[in-house]
Amino acid sequence: MVPVSKRMKKIAEMVSAKRVADIGCDHGFVSIYLIKEKDVDHVFAMDINDGPLKRAYEHVNEYGLRNRIEVINSDGAKAIKPGEADGAVIAGMGGRLTERIILDSIDVFQKMDEMILSPQSEIDHVRRFLIQNGFDILDEDMVLDESKFYVIIKCSYDASVKRQIDDVQALYGPVLIEKKHPVLIDYLNERLIKLEDIVKRIDEGTEQKSDKKRARTDEVNGEIELIRGLLSKIQD
Repeated sequence: MVPVSKRMKKIAEMVSAKRVADIGCDHGFVSIYLIKEKDVDHVFAMDINDGPLKRAYEHVNEYGLRNRIEVINSDGAKAIKPGEADGAVIAGMGGRLTERIILDSIDVFQKMDEMILSPQSEIDHVRRFLIQNGFDILDEDMVLDESKFYVIIKCSYDASVKRQIDDVQALYGPVLIEKKHPVLIDYLNERLIKLEDIVKRIDEGTEQKSDKKRARTDEVNGEIELIRGLLSKIQD
């Protein structure tokens, strides 16, 4: 049994490529899981930090997979060439770093059949970035793992696709909304409670100075209205 989290298992389940670049591979368990459970042919386990790479190398040896997993020191995907991998996993990084990795090796990612992304932050920005740079969002999933919500995006480069996304879709995911994903609904309801509590605290004067109350209240109330409107459409 390969020790991967609920989130990372969900990420691996979205992979259909046969030669995968696991970018930011950490201890290498996702790379190992892809070989053992997803029948991936070959994985490039890539990380820029020596510590995780050393542990990944040790774990790959333990599972006897040195002939199918290459452990590589790499800044993003810079150590591979276009066409060497037909898929990639980029998970556990901030949204801006995810974008930088893609831009730095755009020719590599344009040649892939799929990319599986799970950014830790600024997910709305990542979705807009993908669309603006010719990547289509093929699928999305969402998981609650150890009391935290995670979004997973499957995408691929297709310059012919002219998908447009509005603010609501960028924030909460066009495919998640279309699926009426139950975890998205749970997230929205939890987020709504938190936002309503913020408004209450602002009104009580415990969060912001009085001269900033109105702007902050307008901002939070705007998101509350977005969420309420979306929930009215997707809740059965």
